Amino acid sequence: MTAGNSLAGNGRVLVTGADGLVGRRLCEQIAATGRPLRASVRSLKSGASPPASDVVATGPVGPDTDWTRALEGVDAVVHLAARVHMLRDPAPDPLAEYRRVNTEGTLRLAREAAKAGVRRLVFASTVKVNGEATADRPFREDDPPSPRDPYAISKWEAEQALAARSGDAPQIVVLRPPLVYGPGVRGNFRRLLKAVDRGFPLPLGRATALRSLLYLDNLAHALATCLDHPRAAGGTYLVSDGEDVSSAELVRRLGRALDRPPRLLPVPVWLVSALAALAGRGEDARRLLSPLQVDSRRIREELGWAPPFTLDQGIDETARWFLGTKK
Repeated sequence: MTAGNSLAGNGRVLVTGADGLVGRRLCEQIAATGRPLRASVRSLKSGASPPASDVVATGPVGPDTDWTRALEGVDAVVHLAARVHMLRDPAPDPLAEYRRVNTEGTLRLAREAAKAGVRRLVFASTVKVNGEATADRPFREDDPPSPRDPYAISKWEAEQALAARSGDAPQIVVLRPPLVYGPGVRGNFRRLLKAVDRGFPLPLGRATALRSLLYLDNLAHALATCLDHPRAAGGTYLVSDGEDVSSAELVRRLGRALDRPPRLLPVPVWLVSALAALAGRGEDARRLLSPLQVDSRRIREELGWAPPFTLDQGIDETARWFLGTKK
């Protein structure tokens, strides 16, 4: 499945974290346009080479990363490399470790990009900067930030550090995506795929809180749009598929895509939460049961962006990939 491209520029693009889920897809989209592309990864021995002919290894991202080779001749950067959110973090001081990679590492990249003459840096942040759950309306970009965990705090601090450089090159654009799904997805989404495919009964029949999702190809398309759009400079954007669904409805749509009857049990939400907490899976349950919606009107109105794929198209493609992994 491919999207119509929005890569209007022709200068070389550097994608960091290019061997990750989003990085690989973005590299595929950029490479398909013929635009010069460089992919940076932590190590060339990772075994998951990104789809780019020009790949450089920069080592771990942090305050001392040497970006010289990666940034040479680069016009714009999409910064995806990060220490990602972990439910059971093994680090003795998780916040310090997140800050080292996500905050200090991002600021180091911005400084080195300025020295290299990079025009624009697109930073992939997270909706968790806004908070963990919505109340009476979807999150908006101008809502007071409310990061709760070390991952979100480090991303918000990175946004602030980049904003403090607003008068300096490169131009900064920030995207805050919600849950990203698509071929290769892991975590709760993949667990739901497995459960529906195997016919497991799920206690989500009363999980009616709405949540925003973002299909992998839609995120890649949004990132590509932000690379060159003149109005994007200095902007912060929430982005989603544009159709919010409850966990119960998501299970139904996964069942349709997998050609399996969804088995939803009408268990009260409070009971599911309580049982999950007792089993040490409280955060997993919260992600399925609490509302988390984003208002993506700003990126649509300012940049004219619209998701190339619907939620159902994204689910179908993800289900097709999942079924293919079973062969």
